[in-house]
Amino acid sequence: MRMESSVTELKGIGAKTEKLLNRIGVYTIQDILLYFPRDYIRYKAPVPPGAVLAEGVYAVTARVAGMPLLKHARGMDLVQAKAADETGAVECVWFRAAYVRSLLKAGQTYIFYGKAKQKGRGFCMEQPEIFTPAQYLEKQKTLQPVYARTEGLSNTVLVRTIRQALERIPLAYEFLPEPIRTEEKMCEYNFALRQIHFPDSIEHLAIARKRLVFDEFFLFILNVQRQKEQRTKLANDFPVQNETVIPYLLSHLPYRLTRAQKECLDEVICDLKRDTVMQRLIQGDVGSGKTVVAFLCMALMGENGYQSALMAPTEVLARQHYETFLKMCTDFKLDRKVVLLTGSLTARERRRAYEDMQLYPDAMVIGTQALIQEKAVFSNLALVVTDEQHRFGVRQRETLAEKGRFPHILVMSATPIPRTLAIIIYGDMDISVIDEVPAKRLPNKNCVVGTSYRRTAYEFIRKEVQKGHQAYVICPLVEQSEELEAENVTDYTKKLKEYYGEDIRVCCLNGKMKPAEKNRIMEEFAGGRIDVLVSTTVVEVGVNVPNATVMMVENAERFGLAQLHQLRGRVGRGEAQSYCIMVDHAQSKGSKQRLAILNRSNDGFLIAGEDLKLRGPGDFFGIRQSGDLAFALADVYQDADVLKRAAEAAGRLLEEDPALVREENRRIRELLCGEAERMSL
Repeated sequence: MRMESSVTELKGIGAKTEKLLNRIGVYTIQDILLYFPRDYIRYKAPVPPGAVLAEGVYAVTARVAGMPLLKHARGMDLVQAKAADETGAVECVWFRAAYVRSLLKAGQTYIFYGKAKQKGRGFCMEQPEIFTPAQYLEKQKTLQPVYARTEGLSNTVLVRTIRQALERIPLAYEFLPEPIRTEEKMCEYNFALRQIHFPDSIEHLAIARKRLVFDEFFLFILNVQRQKEQRTKLANDFPVQNETVIPYLLSHLPYRLTRAQKECLDEVICDLKRDTVMQRLIQGDVGSGKTVVAFLCMALMGENGYQSALMAPTEVLARQHYETFLKMCTDFKLDRKVVLLTGSLTARERRRAYEDMQLYPDAMVIGTQALIQEKAVFSNLALVVTDEQHRFGVRQRETLAEKGRFPHILVMSATPIPRTLAIIIYGDMDISVIDEVPAKRLPNKNCVVGTSYRRTAYEFIRKEVQKGHQAYVICPLVEQSEELEAENVTDYTKKLKEYYGEDIRVCCLNGKMKPAEKNRIMEEFAGGRIDVLVSTTVVEVGVNVPNATVMMVENAERFGLAQLHQLRGRVGRGEAQSYCIMVDHAQSKGSKQRLAILNRSNDGFLIAGEDLKLRGPGDFFGIRQSGDLAFALADVYQDADVLKRAAEAAGRLLEEDPALVREENRRIRELLCGEAERMSL
């Protein structure tokens, strides 16, 4: 069996499981081995039945009281047993597992591990794992992987599949040059691959993760450097000679640009007038005014007879940009064709968009990834703008650029990466920073609270809705997890609907929904037909809803500070006072210290910098936040030191072997091709 072999060659992977694995991007043995855990759990200290006083995950140590009962109900077998001692009792139930009855012996002590739920006046554990005290002691020494899943695919199946793959494949090829591995004190690749999935200890997990993170950064930076070499000397075929539209538009805008916006605009215009092609990144907080800068630049290209394109990550956001640009062109009497191209357009609308892209050589074209489809042909593309660029793979951005004859590249990001790290990550680009927000916007009022504050928060949201405003509630999980104790969107939506009744319209949104369904819900929320939207972080990149004034985040301790900052940027887009309520379930010293930073400041770059100072080398449970920057495991915040070391190592390698032609670097060349392909997904 090879890395390229189909995952179906593993035992137990039939057609049904194959489809579920395909849904999470797993097709080959290599895919499943690089499908890293999203989290890890450590088995808790055992407690007696009497200590189960609230719903949650427990390890209950108790005797089996009497013979377990085998029953038949609702078309299936179930086994019932009572785990009891002098402190109390917990009922245990196993569905479709008649064999459990033969495992348990009356009067014997076991440890039952699982989620306890309220049942009448007592508690019930459904499908708990069963251990002898000695077995559980061994389990407590290990870390158990928890994987991101799709409906119908259990964590158990993923664990079993990955274990089997690790046992059956030969040793993977060690690609990192020995001098680099020795100098950076990195563990061997196969050791890292095994320990990232099934770590023997927290120390081994940290060592394995550091190696795999280094690999990701190392290959990414090599790719960036090679692209930089290819593009830095490209001639500017779209010279800007006329600039009258900029002062005209600035005089007609209903507000004045901030100092930072003006500086950014000047830098872009200067680039557009140079002899070489522009490659510039605009970094700015949510709501800092990046979009109006993009509009002005696209209008400038139109004045000079060139087309421009703006690619957004979602249809809702693309349509909002389209409507904003269309309105500005109308209000400012700017004679410019604005074209919308998204996947949900009808065949007739799509044909019309294609025709307009050919008929209007100075058009502004707004769209989603539909812009990079084969049928989307531009006639005179001179400027490519990518909004929320971290949502796209490197290859996707390059594909859009290839639609023109070496057009200028302008990418925008609301991810507040400190400049020292941004220079490494975006090494092929010049960087502009918009570090101000429009003066008319009031800063968010923030508070960090415990779970006991929930009812007060719900009533506060009710008052805001009664004033005509709307609210977001963010949960870390889509649905209930047997492994992780955290709020989930599905159950939370039901809870809020029961709490508010018919008075307040509550709806849920998550990344597992089909694109059309997500678009419909976001459009309804933007249109004011939903009062409270319960969602995962999928709203982090969303539409502008000025009427939303409350952002409530459950399990705030599980999110990175930069991610929390972006989430709260979803509110405060209008003139009304906005609020961010962060519910800290952990209430630990560490979580309080981190979240206090958000309480003190609304400056995204300051927050990102402070977050870096607080992170430790083992700080990787539930706080990964830059997963959208094309990395499967690495995080530019918590792994900042590794990023810098990888950049230095990549630089040394390219100095010695710029084209990577040496035999010892052959595997790196092959991986770079695969990395470019992976980042395009």
